[in-house]
Amino acid sequence: MGRKSAKIAVRKGAADKARGQVFTKALKDVFKASKSGSSEPASNFLLRVAVERAKKLNVPKDNIEKAIKKGQGSDGAGFDDVYYEGYGPGGIAIFVETSTDNNTRTVANVRSYFRKCDGTLGTAGSLEFVFNRIALFTIPSEAIESEDDFTLAMIDAGAEEVELIDGVYEVSGAMTEFGAIQEKLMEIGVTPDEASLVRVPITKKSVTDEDTLSKFERLIDLLDEDEDVVTVYHNLDDDA
Repeated sequence: MGRKSAKIAVRKGAADKARGQVFTKALKDVFKASKSGSSEPASNFLLRVAVERAKKLNVPKDNIEKAIKKGQGSDGAGFDDVYYEGYGPGGIAIFVETSTDNNTRTVANVRSYFRKCDGTLGTAGSLEFVFNRIALFTIPSEAIESEDDFTLAMIDAGAEEVELIDGVYEVSGAMTEFGAIQEKLMEIGVTPDEASLVRVPITKKSVTDEDTLSKFERLIDLLDEDEDVVTVYHNLDDDA
């Protein structure tokens, strides 16, 4: 259970397209964090994490501020969180998180993406036993002085796993422990690179047919490029 299994599949295109996708994902995280609470990073832990990550990626300051204002509804539009569950080509489970000011537009777009790529939208709850929602925090190793002390602090706060992967600590636990782990990180003066509730697949789907994989990649790209889509999860076994 960790970041690698929770990551969205990102298919590399041209350099500018890849850079644009990184910016878009970072700004969506800022918007989502702003929507969850205060517009001030000092009092909104998730927003502080998202803004710091966006800055590290060299996202323009104006873009970050616009994402914060959008999350606060400063443009006069109210946004609702709407989730879509379905199956892509080859029976790959796909969970789509959106934030929209026009449900009719969003569902029509998402449904069209699935249809174009031989997928189908399901009913709410249809993927209940495919994904598990967990709390996930990632912290660069250089921010931690003592691995033993840090691990004990995280376990004491409710974390189930603390792993060091490629120079980054991944702290994960039940979604109900998110607040407690967050408070402990603040208490010990550690700001993570990422802090969120993510969906990790309980079961994975193995697909080897190249045509099916190509359609799946196209579906993920279409979803990622939609402004209403915040996060996309899937259960494709990338290691198969």
